[in-house]
Amino acid sequence: MRVERSTHIAAPPQAVYDVVMDPNRLEDWVTVHHHLEGSPKSPLEKGSQLTQCLKLAGKKFKVRWRVVENDPCAYVVWEGRGPVASHTRVEYRFDANDGGTDFSYVNEYDLPGGPVGRVAGRAVSRVTQKELDGSLQRLKQLVE
Repeated sequence: MRVERSTHIAAPPQAVYDVVMDPNRLEDWVTVHHHLEGSPKSPLEKGSQLTQCLKLAGKKFKVRWRVVENDPCAYVVWEGRGPVASHTRVEYRFDANDGGTDFSYVNEYDLPGGPVGRVAGRAVSRVTQKELDGSLQRLKQLVE
């Protein structure tokens, strides 16, 4: 499954990057964020790891994240491992544009369960898209 969204934020890439790479700010903008386990070092950098508890469609689950690429204020890649051997890859892009930032978010994930997982994945994708739209709106309001 793949979910892509982007938004223009009326703030420079550094301001957007500072928020999205601060694990202590996740609760301020990520709608499905429930809590972190432990206190990861801030700001996050390549190789940083954290365990995040998320709540999606009323269900809580944990994802163990690792920052695998980090070109500050330009491009960040996260890889995550979740329940039942699920995995995800998230990309952030920060493109300076007209005094602000075009922020792009891509989430690619696989759900376990073969054909049943793929059917369930369509429903999960709809919920994920809605939550991502809400998260980007919150990020935009927070940074602007």
